[in-house]
Amino acid sequence: MKLYSLSVLYKGDPKVVLLKAAYDVSSFSFFQRSSVQEFMTFTSQLIVERSAKGSRASVKEQEYLCHVYVRNDSLAGVVIADSEYPSRVAFTLLEKVLDEFSKQVDRIEWPVGSPATILYTGLDGHLSRYQNPREADPMSKVQAELDETKIILHNTMESLLERGRSWMTWCPSPKCWGCSLKPSIKRPGNKTRAAQSCDGSWQCPCAHRHRHPHRNAAPRTWSRGEPPSVGRTQFSL
Repeated sequence: MKLYSLSVLYKGDPKVVLLKAAYDVSSFSFFQRSSVQEFMTFTSQLIVERSAKGSRASVKEQEYLCHVYVRNDSLAGVVIADSEYPSRVAFTLLEKVLDEFSKQVDRIEWPVGSPATILYTGLDGHLSRYQNPREADPMSKVQAELDETKIILHNTMESLLERGRSWMTWCPSPKCWGCSLKPSIKRPGNKTRAAQSCDGSWQCPCAHRHRHPHRNAAPRTWSRGEPPSVGRTQFSL
């Protein structure tokens, strides 16, 4: 964003009088600065001449945007900026400058004044200060902070979505979640826990009984004098 010129003019009859102006043509080459300044002066006078009293307007001229404010007392102001400069801030600047000018310069000097005779030195300071609208205008600063907050929120949401996609890529399919999320079942006297496999079938908690059919079988009763078989540990007398 860039401000190139700030001008105060008087809309007289039949011609427009330039009272005071400030320019910032540092972005142009040294040999172009004089012609660029003349172009901006001519454009400002032409826009004020074509504008009605009590009106505000923004006019596009080549790559520039010209903001004009003509008061009912014929005092006018023109700001020439690039297309990125906010219009609201430009009109706020014009209103502030015209109010200051009307308080410091007597009204009888407006129709016959010139940049050399008008004693008003505030334009250069305003032009320099408003180069950064965020610092010069409180509303622009608040709006910029809100925009930054939105960007942070959008970036956070995008990062969360990206993180979610990465998690879904890493995590096994929902079909397998039951294997890790299904609560384990523990029965008294049995250290084996039941779990559900991915195909939906259950592993029997008594699988070890099938592998060892005699481990938990009912105890046999042995008659007196009959020796127990190898591996038998329980018998009645």
